[in-house]
Amino acid sequence: MKISTKGRYALRLMLDLAVYDTGEPVSLKDVAVRQNISEKYLEQIISILHRAGYVRSVRGAGGGYLLTKDPAEYTVGDILRLTEGDLTTVGCVGNNPEPCEREAMCVTVEIWQKIYDAISEVVDNITLEYLVNRFHEKGSDYVI
Repeated sequence: MKISTKGRYALRLMLDLAVYDTGEPVSLKDVAVRQNISEKYLEQIISILHRAGYVRSVRGAGGGYLLTKDPAEYTVGDILRLTEGDLTTVGCVGNNPEPCEREAMCVTVEIWQKIYDAISEVVDNITLEYLVNRFHEKGSDYVI
């Protein structure tokens, strides 16, 4: 499994909104500059996050985006699954496994399930709050 640019940028976008949260909306233009990501691409990603209720928009001068919840309430897994779908390496395991006629006799399915479980264990136990704290520990010049 390889995380796409969309998934990586969505995580960076959410982290940027959390790190630079002053109570005022954060503009996508500012995120684009800080993250060195195309503003057009961020617009596509923010629409996914907005539709899912992860962020809210504020229109007008001084507008931008804010997280809808506390950073402790978002996990890396939440964000990646929203943009990537199920985080599995094969179709026969995960949240919505595809039926397979070989499942009853297949020994490799155990491997794929263990890989899926290990990935889920990691991404479901790292919150945006944790990443914000790591950002501050590394210093303000640290790249997200």
